[in-house]
Amino acid sequence: MATVCLVGDPDVNLQYELLSRETSREALATYDFEEPFENSLAVETVSLGAAVALCNDLNWYLVRFVEETLVRDVSISREEWLSRELAEQVRNGELPPEETDRLLKVYGVVDGELVDPMYLTRVDGSVPDYDLREVDDTVVVRVSEREFAE
Repeated sequence: MATVCLVGDPDVNLQYELLSRETSREALATYDFEEPFENSLAVETVSLGAAVALCNDLNWYLVRFVEETLVRDVSISREEWLSRELAEQVRNGELPPEETDRLLKVYGVVDGELVDPMYLTRVDGSVPDYDLREVDDTVVVRVSEREFAE
């Protein structure tokens, strides 16, 4: 199982934008929605490949309304997310799943909203502490080398 989580741009109501348009509404029609974070929409798919395919189907909308696209595959990690780009690299066989855990983008969570990402490198198997501000929780996103360098 894999989960796709679309986090909306702060200036738009993501669920409204996705569900008010026929093409994206049809692409999402077979899924049950969750809202794990403020202004987000998450759906479960059957596999990492299906998750990447859904993102590709929704790409026009993602470019316009989504700030961050996250993918979590339980066979890779039950708690950490992959960036869309990293998920595509794994799906395409460009990177083995066990080599995805070094480069991270860690978000703080305040009142259900993702805030102030920090780019970190896992050290001795541990995620360094998030220290940008006081937060309720953190969300770890594994990212590609290109994303980490940006």
